[in-house]
Amino acid sequence: MQHPYLPRTLPVKLEILIEFALDLRWTWSHAGDALWQTIDPEIWERTQNPWMLLQNVSKERLETLVQDQTFLNKLAELKRERTQYYSQEGWFQCEYPDCQLGTVAYFSMEYGLGEALPIYAGGLGILAGDLLKSASDLNLPLVGIGLLYQQGYFRQLIDAQGVQQAFFPYNEPASLPIRPALDKQGNRLTIVLELPARDLFLRVWEVQVGRVSLYLLDSNDLMNSPVDQAITAELYGGGQEMRLLQEIVLGIGGWRLLEALDIKPEICHLNEGHAAFVALERIRAFQASHHVTFEEALWATRAGNVFTTHTPVSAGFDRFSPELIHQYLSEIIQTLGIPFNQFLALGQTSVENPDESFNMTYFALRTCAAANGVSRLHGQVSQQLFHQLYPHWPIGEVPVGYVTNGVHVPTWDSSFTDALWTRVCGKGRWAGKVDALRTQIAGIQDDVLWTFRGESRTKLVHYVRQRISEQLGLRRAPGNEQILVHNIFDPNTLTLGFARRFAEYKRPNLLLHDPDRLIRLLTNSHHPVQLVIAGKAHPADKEGQRLVQEMANFVRRPEVREHMVFLADYDMAMAEQFVQGVDVWINTPRRPWEACGTSGMKLLANGGLNLSELDGWWAEAYTPEVGWALGDGQTHTEPEWDAVEADELYGLLEKQIIPEFYQRDERGIPLKWVARIRVSMATLAPEFSSNRMLRDYVENYYSPAISHSRQRSSNHAAVAKELAHWQQQLAQHWSTIYMQNFQVESSESGYRLTLHVYLDELSAEFVNVEIFADAQDNNNFFCHIMERKAALPGAVNGYIYETTVPADRPADHYTPRLVPDHCHANIPAEEAHIKWYR
Repeated sequence: MQHPYLPRTLPVKLEILIEFALDLRWTWSHAGDALWQTIDPEIWERTQNPWMLLQNVSKERLETLVQDQTFLNKLAELKRERTQYYSQEGWFQCEYPDCQLGTVAYFSMEYGLGEALPIYAGGLGILAGDLLKSASDLNLPLVGIGLLYQQGYFRQLIDAQGVQQAFFPYNEPASLPIRPALDKQGNRLTIVLELPARDLFLRVWEVQVGRVSLYLLDSNDLMNSPVDQAITAELYGGGQEMRLLQEIVLGIGGWRLLEALDIKPEICHLNEGHAAFVALERIRAFQASHHVTFEEALWATRAGNVFTTHTPVSAGFDRFSPELIHQYLSEIIQTLGIPFNQFLALGQTSVENPDESFNMTYFALRTCAAANGVSRLHGQVSQQLFHQLYPHWPIGEVPVGYVTNGVHVPTWDSSFTDALWTRVCGKGRWAGKVDALRTQIAGIQDDVLWTFRGESRTKLVHYVRQRISEQLGLRRAPGNEQILVHNIFDPNTLTLGFARRFAEYKRPNLLLHDPDRLIRLLTNSHHPVQLVIAGKAHPADKEGQRLVQEMANFVRRPEVREHMVFLADYDMAMAEQFVQGVDVWINTPRRPWEACGTSGMKLLANGGLNLSELDGWWAEAYTPEVGWALGDGQTHTEPEWDAVEADELYGLLEKQIIPEFYQRDERGIPLKWVARIRVSMATLAPEFSSNRMLRDYVENYYSPAISHSRQRSSNHAAVAKELAHWQQQLAQHWSTIYMQNFQVESSESGYRLTLHVYLDELSAEFVNVEIFADAQDNNNFFCHIMERKAALPGAVNGYIYETTVPADRPADHYTPRLVPDHCHANIPAEEAHIKWYR
């Protein structure tokens, strides 16, 4: 029988393999690995891609397998396992049996699901992929929206001079585990966008990620001009205009895709500002269907939008010139019924700066009712970054929360890890609550943990030797170099790992600050150390490429080449090997530029430990029992601080880490080291899993958003209309309201405070008068609503407000302020007016 998505015929008994191969659950459920290995060991070893395997295995081999009862039994067993996974109720149904969440639409510019679908560049995409996988495990009603790139992120080769060479392989859709999306009539789905003087035709592809569908938009359609075909040619490629077009395709095209499939999401989750134009199209669609004004549609739709920012510096925000925005969006903006400058102001600091670039992050903040950073520290950094949008509010009240990222453990654990956790915690441990895992892992015996780590390290050593051999062969290295491969690394030696994007702020070469000291560390005959390095520099980042070359040339020095390697072409497949095998993961960003960083989380379940700057996730995860911290937890801008931390890095390795690894009992077990592994696995692995992360999003963001969105949209958007009127009244009268005669009197119960407030013609129900005191002198932040009492004689809409506050701090710490108030509004995210007394 011929399958429409496979350019060959499979025997009837093997047709189920197509369904298995197109379900990317195989990227984390390895139940079928042995089966794919049986079909064709060589193809499986080279590709680790079932879809490619089915396209390339010989017809004769397939005919043989049909007669192989042992293979057919394995196939039936895999089918039963898969059926069981899909038939189980997930965490969401068990935890919220009466909650109708509706659909969450997750928009991201990149997704890292596996090397079989190379449409990611780094941590942002891998985080998005891990979130989809956890949504499948937890059975959360979620769909993903992204782009299918003709070229994914570049592949890396290091030449004989240590220079990074970049190559861009073509993503042939037929070789990817995807299928064309179909419309309701069964025809291939095409989305059309109106661009200046032409239409843009977008093909749609569907990726099955377990229970979750990911839809990818692709402009490589012959109906488009060659220029428009190239819109989705390259991830993060091209100039500003191409980037704007990609973001229009993702946001506006993504919403229209959902409409075409009759998917009605109640929540749109924007993974970075790249996706912000979905908010624009959602507003436009709501206006058209409900016949409301732009302001009313904004209030109605904003409640259902959640924005996650990953950027710790303002230079990382996407910005576009007003002229470019006008060129591509003016026609859509016209349909909104608002002046172009009013729309433009949504992406600018304020209406007073009409020539300022349009900032996608600002636009996302103003069109989403809730926003979050990706670690506790990053949430605080984001509050500082966005303070200028809420200039009169205290930084601590800037409306950005945080959900610390997590990793999808089944994707990143080794076969040794999976076997150990399954024996101790059971098979479905990552499909529900993970609270009980801590106690179960804490009971693992020392010898079991140490044996498990030895097996993991040995596997990494074999992988390193294989990759180095391949690299030397690619650049035709001399025979004497290739012979040395067999001496590289030792399975019993402390193995350190460092792998990430080579960018200056990540300080990838901090380890090279004192080369001689590093060499002494690596070559110590009694306590040897080996170090595996990998990472790419962006093709436009010259400084990053210089750092790559410096590192690549250092590892070729004769005295270190057996103890330190640089593996080219870092990708997800290589990352899996690293995080499963290394003993200590080193991370050296310049604080606070690492928004979260998830690479170190991938070691946790595998028994690896972390040595990291107190930045991102490690700033909240670190305790002395689970790893080691670099730095003093403060931000330093002085250049000489790098030298200080380099010295500290060497010192930690020399005085603590290396001695502890080699301090063994009579059985050869480093008891203190193993105790550290046990605590790290038990406490950190569950906490920094994408299971916990997604449950946080459901409980703290999705669930409230659903409630507010439904309130505002029901009854012909009555609440949204009320909110728009309320905001219009605030804007009209805010400049004329004022406060006078603030009085403080001491009483037995504290300070009695009174204040006169004149509200012009603004309803007193539209505002709150608060007493505020900032955290200082060992006193906590304090905010208390004053009570409206009598009207002021002779005044129009003037009132006396009063309250009593504790006298546990000086009276002059307390300051009155006036803020908007509405039971259905999120203050100050959606309405940022504020007025302070004097």
